[in-house]
Amino acid sequence: MTTAARLVLGGVLIVAGALKIGTPADSVVAVKAYQLLPEPIAVTVGYALPILEIVVGVLLVVGLLTRVAAVIAALLMLAFVFGIGWAWAKGLRIDCGCFGGGGQLGKGQEPTYLLDILRDFGLVLLGVWAARFPPGRFALDGALGLGGDTGDDTGVDDDLEED
Repeated sequence: MTTAARLVLGGVLIVAGALKIGTPADSVVAVKAYQLLPEPIAVTVGYALPILEIVVGVLLVVGLLTRVAAVIAALLMLAFVFGIGWAWAKGLRIDCGCFGGGGQLGKGQEPTYLLDILRDFGLVLLGVWAARFPPGRFALDGALGLGGDTGDDTGVDDDLEED
């Protein structure tokens, strides 16, 4: 289960970052559209976000520093849930910019805030799972001795003593 959680979450992050990294100005526009951060911070976040998404996604996919990467990914997804909720509550009509693009919606386009929030919250749960349980058999953490018990992906502690 943990292997699947980290592969899905990592894959989503890699795709999201890859779709934004070629057009960093669009990423900046998407972050600014939320009207949540001061201008200089929004610009910095807009440029840094695709890189962060790709790096954390790769760490999750290969299973390196899995728990740290999973915590960062879960916090990132939680920030996205908050941002989308903020935009919705403020009545903004924006594209989340989650997979490139972003900014104000065109005429006739409707925001998909509820679906975006549900998707991102599901990804938060995957991050929490990957942070809580051993990284799985196919993680570099186990091969390098970094992740402790690689476990059998069930999250069950095999070292419990029997009475």
